[in-house]
Parts: sequence; C-alpha cells; structure tokens
Amino acid sequence: PSCCGTDIPSRHNKMRSILLTLLTLFISSRDYYGSIVATAFSPPTLGIGAVLFRPRNVKIVKSSEGEDDALVNAGKFFVDAFWTGKVGGADTLSPTQANSLERQQIMEFKKRYKANNVSNSAKGNNSSRLPGNYAGRARSDSRSELVLCLDGRGECIGCAGVEVDKIKKMDGYDGSVTGPVMSNLAISRKYRRKGLAEDLVKAAETIARKEWGYDECYLYVEKRNVPAIKLYKKLGYSTIWEDDSATTLLPTKDGQVMNGKTTIVCMKKRLGGGLFGSWFGI
Repeated sequence: PSCCGTDIPSRHNKMRSILLTLLTLFISSRDYYGSIVATAFSPPTLGIGAVLFRPRNVKIVKSSEGEDDALVNAGKFFVDAFWTGKVGGADTLSPTQANSLERQQIMEFKKRYKANNVSNSAKGNNSSRLPGNYAGRARSDSRSELVLCLDGRGECIGCAGVEVDKIKKMDGYDGSVTGPVMSNLAISRKYRRKGLAEDLVKAAETIARKEWGYDECYLYVEKRNVPAIKLYKKLGYSTIWEDDSATTLLPTKDGQVMNGKTTIVCMKKRLGGGLFGSWFGI
C-alpha cells in the first residue's frame, strides 16, 4: 500500500537506515590518533554537553613525539589545572606556592615521562613522586607516556599520564601486580565537561593495550575527589581497595605546601573486554 504516492515500507526502511546510522555515530569513539572507530559493544560515555559543545581543532598527542618543551608546558599547565583549588586545599595559590609547585611539577614530569625513560629501575629509584606516596616505581618495565590535549594554537589544555608500575594488592599480604597505572589527569577549567577527559583516558588506555600489550589499567584517586571517581566509574573502572593511611601534598591557605592525610582509592578496568568487561570487570 501507498499514501500520497509514497511507499510505506520503503519509507520505513529509510527511517530505519537513518536511525542505525545515528546510533553507529553515537557509540563511536576516538582512538589515540583521532580517527573514528566504531565500538558497538562499548557503552557511550559522552554527555550531551560533550556532544554539543566539543571544542574544535583539538588534538591528542604524545609528549614524547612533541616539541622539546612539551613537558615544561605541561608542568606549568598542570599547576593551574590541578593544584589550584585541589580538593582539600586552598582555593587559590600564592605566588610562592605557584612557583614552588611549578618547579617540582616540571621536574616530576621530566623524570617520569622523558622519552626512552628506561633507566629508573636499573638505578633502584623507588622514591615517592607527586602527588603522593603511590607514584614510586620499582620494576624492570619502565615505559611511560604523558598524553597531551592541545587546542588550535598548540597550547596544552589537558593531560593524562600512563606508566608501568607495581600495584599493591592490599589483601593482607605483601604481594603486588605489575601493570599500567594512569595518573595526572587534568583538564583546563575552560574546557571541562566537553568530553576531553574521556578522550585522554581512552588515549592512555590505547597505549597501555595496543602498544604495551596489557589488558588491564589501574589508577589511584583520592576518595574525597567525588567528581573524579564518578567519571572513572562511568568509564568502566571499579574500586578494588582503599587505603586511609596515604598522604598527599596540599597547598594551604597560609601559603604553604604541606603533606596531609588522605584516603586513596585504587581502581581497575579490564581493557578490551567489551560491554561486560567494562561494566563488570571480567
């Protein structure tokens, strides 16, 4: 049958085709190099703000493949994006705090993410690293990378690090497991809630899985950082343990940078497990 000269089954087929196309675009995600890859078995993670207000001319790059001063610029960016207004600390940084944290952060990024950084374990370097005492590495595999999100002018507006480390099991024994640990995720305040954090997490996971060959990724986050934990859970991470005896650096209102008590949450995600792997950790 037809109506007004239009075949109804044909019209329904066209509508079905359009809906399938829109669904495919909706559940597509960006890989590390910015190309679109359909992931039909991965739950969509982008909110409406990320879809409608995603900034243009943004690119994701490896710091190891960028300019020589990439880590310096990233360290300066990180102080403003992470340390200013850090949960539990001062809302603003004094000039002394900002200068001190900037020097430390640049040194930290250079030490952890310098290209071809494979010598730390050979030197037996197990010292603590910013922002707390869970960033030390003691292993034979010392691969690490800092992923950067750059705007159209090449300025850093986001970053996320990933490195192979030993993760404590916290099961009553002294055992540990070696795997990629994601850290130092930060987004410029101007660009938050636009899907860039998701892009950086996926980029770090792509490196861990496709380049380094791991099928799990770990991270540490402070329990009081509720928005971060909510984001990680949305992206498929689940809590495996908590430690209420951890420490972290905090900029204080009196202009100091002090060690403070905190509770660290260790989270894990199964990489490449599809829908059920992301949601249930299988």
